[in-house]
Amino acid sequence: MNFCSRCGEKVYLQVPEGDNRSRYVCEACNTIHYQNPKIVTGCVVEWNGRILLCRRAIEPGMGLWTLPAGFMENGETAHAGAMREALEEANAQIEIDDLYTLFNLPRINQVHIHFRGRLLNPAVCPGTESLEVDLFTEQEIPWEGIAFHVIHETLKYYFQDRRAGCYRMRSGTIEHPSLSPGGHWFKQLRE
Repeated sequence: MNFCSRCGEKVYLQVPEGDNRSRYVCEACNTIHYQNPKIVTGCVVEWNGRILLCRRAIEPGMGLWTLPAGFMENGETAHAGAMREALEEANAQIEIDDLYTLFNLPRINQVHIHFRGRLLNPAVCPGTESLEVDLFTEQEIPWEGIAFHVIHETLKYYFQDRRAGCYRMRSGTIEHPSLSPGGHWFKQLRE
């Protein structure tokens, strides 16, 4: 950040009085500009034992597979955001069940929330951010072609819980997010 969005003057990175973190501060109008993590919301969508995945038509991870998910909009709930993303990315009408995973990605200032849900109609097709969409069994998941480590972890837990017959809320921190799911960067906080 270089300039104040309130008055247009230059901002400086400093710790404001009474704070404990560096913030962008405008010395002309005394505005403190707080920057907070972005929230990504999505859903593990199931239809007859198969999981809905979208092959990305945009960066990052163009050409790789992911769950339908994206950044929440202002004035939107996490549930509504997950439903909107499924519609935008896969033209999928879904019903949300329970909150399933919450992963912190502090290095890139994001929090990822995924729900469990059900597809209401299997007639899905790619939206503008997807090259293709498909329903996969666990054995058919293109594990080496999953776009994000957080999606890889969510799917891994989902199939583990499905085999156990009990879905548990999962949370954790991914210290070094990457497009490659092969690394061991996942630090588990709670199972």
